[in-house]
Amino acid sequence: MANLWWEKENYTKLAVQTAKDQAFRQAGITLEDIDCAQLYDCFTGEVLFQLEDYGWCEKGSGGAFVEAGSIGPGGSIPVNTSGGLLSAYHFGDLTGLSEAVLQLRGEAGERQIQNCEVALVTGHGGEVLSPAMCSIHSTLLLGGN
Repeated sequence: MANLWWEKENYTKLAVQTAKDQAFRQAGITLEDIDCAQLYDCFTGEVLFQLEDYGWCEKGSGGAFVEAGSIGPGGSIPVNTSGGLLSAYHFGDLTGLSEAVLQLRGEAGERQIQNCEVALVTGHGGEVLSPAMCSIHSTLLLGGN
């Protein structure tokens, strides 16, 4: 993130934009093409910030977006279909990757998203590599075809 870690903007915003822009440009797709998102979720707020920063909802409306059922099965963007780090298991940045692969292969069992062809996986960190909490973000787009 270009801003310094102690700036208050970083309390509610992650370093999503550069990673998002590069990944979507390289893949030649848009946010509307994503069938499921496996968002790095070390804290509940991280999911809300990513939903907002990626553009699925307006800044500050992530809670209402989730409450409306938008990230559940049948929602506009199913998120962390395995339960993610907070509700399933901790495999680090690979938790979302493993679930995305299962979804794209059609092997996710009861939690399978119908017609899942494109998955978004995120990861972030920076505590070791950069002096800022979650100052580094990654976006991975996977297609099943």
